[in-house]
Amino acid sequence: MSTAIIANLEKLLGGARDGALLRYALGNEWLKAGNPGQAAACLHAALERDASYTAAWKLLGKALAERGDIAAALAAYSEGIRVAEAKGDVQAAKEMALFAKRLRRVAGESAS
Repeated sequence: MSTAIIANLEKLLGGARDGALLRYALGNEWLKAGNPGQAAACLHAALERDASYTAAWKLLGKALAERGDIAAALAAYSEGIRVAEAKGDVQAAKEMALFAKRLRRVAGESAS
C-alpha cells in the first residue's frame, strides 16, 4: 500500500503542490515502508522548506533513530524542541522531550 502512495506523492514533487507538507507526507510513507534513510532525506527537505514545522522535526528524530543514528536523532529532537517552544507548541515540545529521554535511556546515556 505504501509503495502506491509513495509513487503518487513522488509524482507531485517539483510541481505546484511541492512544499513542506508534501515532503513530510512522503517521509512519513517512507518510514511506514521501512526505509528510514529515505524518510530522513524527505524530512530534511521538508525542513529546508519550513524550518518551523514541528511535526517534521519530530518525525525526523524518529526516522534517524530507526536508522540507528542516535546522535543525529537527539540533535533533531533538540532542535525540534527549541522550534516548538519558540512557536508556543507546548505539546510537540513535550513529546519530543519524552522521545529524546527514552532514546537516551535505550542508548545507555544518562538522561539530562
